[in-house]
Amino acid sequence: MQKLRELRIGKKTLVVAVVVVAASAAVFAVVHYSRKAPSVPTFQVKRGEFLDALQFRGQLKAMKSVTITAPSNAGDLQILKIATDGTQVKKGDTVVEFDPSKTEQDLARDQSTLKSSQAEIEQVRAEGRLNEEVDTTAAMKAKYDVDLARLDASKSEVVSRIEGAEANLKVADAQQGLHEAEEKLKSDTAIDQATIEGKKHASRKADFDAQRAETALTAMTLRAPSDGTISLLSIWHNGGESTFKAGERAWPGTPIAELPDAASMRVAARVDETERGRLAVAQPVTLQLDAIADRQFSGRVERIGTIATSDFSSGWPIPRNFDLEIGIDQADPRLKPGMTVQITVIVGRVPDAITIPAQASFLKSGRTVAYVWNGSAFQERVIQIERRSRDRILVSSGLKQDDLVALQDPTGKE
Repeated sequence: MQKLRELRIGKKTLVVAVVVVAASAAVFAVVHYSRKAPSVPTFQVKRGEFLDALQFRGQLKAMKSVTITAPSNAGDLQILKIATDGTQVKKGDTVVEFDPSKTEQDLARDQSTLKSSQAEIEQVRAEGRLNEEVDTTAAMKAKYDVDLARLDASKSEVVSRIEGAEANLKVADAQQGLHEAEEKLKSDTAIDQATIEGKKHASRKADFDAQRAETALTAMTLRAPSDGTISLLSIWHNGGESTFKAGERAWPGTPIAELPDAASMRVAARVDETERGRLAVAQPVTLQLDAIADRQFSGRVERIGTIATSDFSSGWPIPRNFDLEIGIDQADPRLKPGMTVQITVIVGRVPDAITIPAQASFLKSGRTVAYVWNGSAFQERVIQIERRSRDRILVSSGLKQDDLVALQDPTGKE
């Protein structure tokens, strides 16, 4: 009997346990299915430091740089070799090498012309000396004839009148001959001098052309004037704007590359009046270059413009912005003029603040609201925004820590 009673009690206990388990499962199922998951992405509100930051874009510029140009005293310039954009070079390294064959031909021609001109000058001088000797001899002979005729004329007192007259005529003829001989000597000397000057002019021109060709030949190789990073320039040629490549032709004086001074590298930007009022010289900034995604740079505001100027690159209506110049704290060989920069300046910090992503706030009927998940549905709640910064907003009222807010408007989905 005792065993039977214990068996009945055990059965009752088992039944009660089963009922309790079943009831618990039923309650869990009801609670589980009554609390469904949100239908849109959500964000859990947390307290933390709010960073009030300004963000704007700028461009990397070298305040000092050396431009490397094609030689201005050369003719046909075909590029044989050119340094790759961004190449690190030392002073004296080759940046551009032009084909020297045309200049070498010009130099050989000019040197040949110079030698011919010098030879012609010597020939004219030799001929001039010969003519001078002949003319001098003729003049001396004419002078001798004058003296002889005068001697004969001096005998007019002892000879007949007719013979005396004849002697005087001979004196006149001899003097005329002397005059002609002296004039011919002067004329031939002047002609020789003029011919020599003409030859000298041609020689000087040939010498100038040869020296120019020699200078142009040495300029066929453009070398780096200092250490730095080569930045090839985009120039309009061959129907488009691009950097020069091997095989292409350049014209004299063409700017081909720049060698910026790394120490003078700055970020140039433009800010509007509201942003300018929140910036100060020596203020720290964070810099992120689009082309150097693996590294973040720091810097400081070095100069803020005092006069607003029109920014024609910002569309219509044309805004008037202030120039901003930012120094970079770190050096990097990859830094190149023209790179675009994302600039972030922290202008304020609020500790222990309620912040949410900007996409968690919505404008409804002139009010700013957030949608808070209550376990089964989103509840619209009016919030007060104290500040905005980048993609975050500082909420002064309407939300509390651990609230789950929607990142998309749920009213269009439920």
